[in-house]
Amino acid sequence: MQVAKIGDRVAVQYIGTLDNGRIFDSREGDDRLEITLGGGDVFPALEEGIVGMAEGEVRNIILGPEDAYGPRLKENMITLQRDMFPADKEIRIGGKLSLQFKDGQERIMLIVAVDEQQVTLDGNHSLAGCELTFALQLLKINA
Repeated sequence: MQVAKIGDRVAVQYIGTLDNGRIFDSREGDDRLEITLGGGDVFPALEEGIVGMAEGEVRNIILGPEDAYGPRLKENMITLQRDMFPADKEIRIGGKLSLQFKDGQERIMLIVAVDEQQVTLDGNHSLAGCELTFALQLLKINA
């Protein structure tokens, strides 16, 4: 029986859930995901979980925050003065803003707090700090 190894091209389908059961992503049916193991297409820990699987095999692969989007970092949050934004710009909790930093890097930030004087923005990935569970089936090896 052939099993997946580094360098193989594989096709998988999965449902990705959080601890509370919420689905954060899925690839099923005709929307299967094709990757080359070891190619960096997905998290390395997810690739490691697929290695050794046979075609048709189903496995739950659990990734801690350190193996996925990382921990939530306080340094990815900033508070700016409200008057730094145009007066007509709608600033509301849950909205997103694109900011360009001094080093030229542009980041999408989530608005997490607003008052008359300040706006607090969160630059962490929305899944940072989360444990991710992939209910995954290996459909084909060398797809």
